[in-house]
Amino acid sequence: MVNNEQRRRQLAREKFERQQKRREAARRKARRRNVVIASGLAVVLAAGVAAYASTSLTDDSGKSNKSGKDEAVDQAAPTGAPKAADPCKAKPAPGSPATATWKKEPDMSVDTSAAYAMKLDTTCGGIGIKLDAKNAPHTVNSFKFLADKGFFDHTKCHRLTTSNIYVLQCGDPKGTGSGGPGYTLPDENLKSPSLKGDVYPAGTVAMANTGQPHTGGSQFFLVYQDSKLPPQYTPFGTIDAEGMKVLKKIAAAGESSGQGDGAPNATVVIDKATVTSS
Repeated sequence: MVNNEQRRRQLAREKFERQQKRREAARRKARRRNVVIASGLAVVLAAGVAAYASTSLTDDSGKSNKSGKDEAVDQAAPTGAPKAADPCKAKPAPGSPATATWKKEPDMSVDTSAAYAMKLDTTCGGIGIKLDAKNAPHTVNSFKFLADKGFFDHTKCHRLTTSNIYVLQCGDPKGTGSGGPGYTLPDENLKSPSLKGDVYPAGTVAMANTGQPHTGGSQFFLVYQDSKLPPQYTPFGTIDAEGMKVLKKIAAAGESSGQGDGAPNATVVIDKATVTSS
């Protein structure tokens, strides 16, 4: 006998799966369109932009698009959608997102016995994250590499979900869900004891992907409320108390579509991302 809670979770999973399929179709269409444009204009396009996104939690970057929001999903608010007040008053620091990409994952250089931390200085406040190099070494190694290159600086957190799944998605230099570093990462830590009952608990930081194994790139999501998700997204960090306050402030402002999944009403820009070890 299926109770109401089980039915609700089933419906949430089915919605999640439908979103992933739509995004994958959008990515394929975008890739075909890009090929036509490239040949018609004789433009040489750089290959290998990783794809990623999240509520599905895909990263629309895909491998030439996005990989987490890795699908080119239109995040624009529909005409007439209510616009909440922006709680983030700081102006973004001068500068533009990075455009560099790389053909392969950086060489491993992290010390899995060391303590690593990531700090996101944003227009909404600082978000501190304890990184799990022991259980997600490839992911932490990549984030240190990208942070050292300034890859995350001046990037928008482009997606907020406020229904069924409760996350803020960041890490796309394009700010559309279609950007990435040019390479993909292996899935890690999917059997973490923290993911009890297929729930990503509040405070978790995990990788977005295309919905397929080993397709994470640079897009990641910050969980501000326990979220029921299949264990397919590498958990690699936990947010500190002050960071959770910032994240909940962003979530409280809502998203622009009015449908529970769209661009955050808060103007969330990562001015600077740093990864340090001790």
